[in-house]
Amino acid sequence: MNRNPLTEIAADLWRDKTGLFGLTVILLLIVLVVFGPVLAPHEPGAINLAARLKPPAWLDGGSWARPLGTDHLGRDVLSRMIIGARASLLVGASVTAIAGTFGSILGIIAGYFGRRVDSAIMRLVDTQVAFPGLLLAIIILAVVGPKLQTVIVVLCLNGWMVFARMARGIVLTVREAPYVEAAEVIGCHPIRVVWRHILPNLLAPMLTLAVLEFARVILAEAALSFLGVGVQPPDTSWGLDLATGKNYLFRAWWLVCFPGLAITVTVLGANLFANWLRIVADPHEREKLFAAAVVAEEGAAP
Repeated sequence: MNRNPLTEIAADLWRDKTGLFGLTVILLLIVLVVFGPVLAPHEPGAINLAARLKPPAWLDGGSWARPLGTDHLGRDVLSRMIIGARASLLVGASVTAIAGTFGSILGIIAGYFGRRVDSAIMRLVDTQVAFPGLLLAIIILAVVGPKLQTVIVVLCLNGWMVFARMARGIVLTVREAPYVEAAEVIGCHPIRVVWRHILPNLLAPMLTLAVLEFARVILAEAALSFLGVGVQPPDTSWGLDLATGKNYLFRAWWLVCFPGLAITVTVLGANLFANWLRIVADPHEREKLFAAAVVAEEGAAP
């Protein structure tokens, strides 16, 4: 009896607890982005100097009204982390979508048409890769001004090359396949060949790469905000909270610990989910897992 593909994927994900953890983290972050203003117990920018540097609720002097404590201006740390997730994830999702689409299109063009087109696009990729990405981002943000939209544009400029290289490599391999050559021989338009025969081979590896790049962009945004050229007050992000809390590290460790933990869990979850996605999307890896499961069952049989 044929099984529903979605049921098989769900069963595979349930067996892979690390992949399930990664997906759970991503879904939780999506919930925070959508319902953040409703879930935040306090206004994240509300200043209350009488309640400044209050510890988390489980420590002496803490209160469950502010479970993760307050910062140097008396602002609720939990509320700022919930709202800060929106900025961090907006940057991550926007950069991954824009840079991934642009880079993939250029990679497909370079791999399919080859020759001078390939040479021109790949020289552009090599030139941009040779320039330090973080330095380029800091220079542009310092000149133009640190805004959320500018951060997205800068990180897109710094991230499209990896998508272009990945797409080009896959296209160069798939283009030699018999079914692609047959489609070209019978006179199919290049756009149709790419859409019907090449693009399906790109979806799985590019989706895995996009999840990995999403984690990298989250770290990049946090680094830029920490350096003062990313998200600016009164807005907040995890990187900005780290920058604010570093001056109180030995007096109020929670100002650095909780935003840093949020970044760590997000990046870890994205990487674990990408690893599961890579295995599921690769038939060879699935065959290895199936063979390992069969061997395990035979070894366990009496």
